[in-house]
Amino acid sequence: QVQLVESGGGLVQPGGSLRLSCAASGFTLDDYAIGWFRQGPGKEREGVSCISSSYGSTYYADSVKGRFTISRDNAKNTVYLQMNSLKPEDTAVYYCAAAYKYCSEMDYWGKGTLVTVSS
Repeated sequence: QVQLVESGGGLVQPGGSLRLSCAASGFTLDDYAIGWFRQGPGKEREGVSCISSSYGSTYYADSVKGRFTISRDNAKNTVYLQMNSLKPEDTAVYYCAAAYKYCSEMDYWGKGTLVTVSS
């Protein structure tokens, strides 16, 4: 059974950091690109970052470039999103998702983890 489970969300002050984890099971993570998405209150879901399977190419939304870093540890079947210099507008439910090989339309989704940036 394919499963993606996000963790690491929580409440953090502006300027703080969090690291989100996406643990995969039921499939070989090596073969899949993993993307992070978010949906803020009253907003549509948007893509945040993605890392491809083969060469580990990474992509970032302009709003997070220079602040967020995506990485993968295939041995642990886990993908991470390191989030630094957090802003209130980063408040959202963060989801990870998987697509075969490339950062394209996602096949599998996690249930999300809430990140709240507030003083």
